Amino acid sequence: MSDDSEKEKSGPRRIVKKKGGHAAHHGGAWKVAYADFVTAMMALFIVLWIVGQKPEVKSAVAGYFKDPSLFSAGGIQSKGGKGLVTQGGDSAPGSGKELEDMKPPKDDALDREHLNEAAEQFKQAIQRIPSLLALQDNIRIEITNEGLRVQLIEGSRDSFFDLGSSRLKPVTRDVLAAIAKSVSKLPNKVVLEGHTDSRPYGNAGKPDYSNWELSTDRANSARRAIVEAGLHLNQVARVTGFADQDLLNPKDPLDTANRRISILVRFLTPPPVATSLPLKSEGTQGSKR
Repeated sequence: MSDDSEKEKSGPRRIVKKKGGHAAHHGGAWKVAYADFVTAMMALFIVLWIVGQKPEVKSAVAGYFKDPSLFSAGGIQSKGGKGLVTQGGDSAPGSGKELEDMKPPKDDALDREHLNEAAEQFKQAIQRIPSLLALQDNIRIEITNEGLRVQLIEGSRDSFFDLGSSRLKPVTRDVLAAIAKSVSKLPNKVVLEGHTDSRPYGNAGKPDYSNWELSTDRANSARRAIVEAGLHLNQVARVTGFADQDLLNPKDPLDTANRRISILVRFLTPPPVATSLPLKSEGTQGSKR
C-alpha cells in the first residue's frame, strides 16, 4: 500500500496543545516563609523590649508566665477575683506605674483576709515540698498586730545558716521562694530581720565583725533571695539586724532558737502607736488667805 492510503486508514491526526503553567507564580510557600520571618522579628523585638525594662516589669512578666491565671485585662487577680494591681490609661509599658498602681483593700478586715490567705498558701507549700516539710517545726507562721510574720528558727543542726555564716542553705531559698510566691501578689510591704544568740562571734580573720554584722548580713542575704524569687523590689520596706537584742528565749540567751530570720508582711494600715500623755503643768499656787 501507498503511504497515502495508510494515512487515510489511521484517521485524522490529533494535535494536542499544552498550555504553559503559571502555578509557580501563585504558590503559597513564600507566604509561610514570610510569616516565619515576621514571627521571628516580633519575638526579637519583644526580647529586646524586656531586656531594657526595669526589674519590676521583668518580674511582672516572669510572674505572668509562671501563673497566667493571676492576670486579666484589669490586672493581677486575688483569690476572690478582685484586682490588686490595676493599670490606668496612662500606664505605658515600662513606665514603672504597674506597681505604683497597686490599690489597697477597702478596709482592714479585707487586708487581714489577704494575709490569712497568704499564710494558708505558705502552709500548703510546706506540706508539698519535702525539704520544708522536714523543717516545719522550725518555721513559725503567725498573724500578729503588725501583720503576717514568718520566722525561720535555727535548731541544733543549723537548719538555715551554717554557724557564723550568712550564706543561705538551699532549704532557706526554698522557704523564701514559697513566701515570695504568695506575698508578691499583694501590695503589702515586707520587713526582714536578722537575729543571733548571745554567743560572741569569734573569727580571727574579721576582728571587727560581730553579731551585729552577722545578723544584718543574714537579713540582707534573705532580702536578695526573696527578691530573686519574685518579690517586688519596692515591697521591701526595711532590712534590720538586731544581733542578740531581741531574744526569742530571753531565759536562755545561748539557745539556738534565738538565731533566726524573721519576715514580716505588714498590714497596709499600721497599728496605732502608743503615745505618752503630756505632763500636767503645775500651776502657781494661790496665796493662802
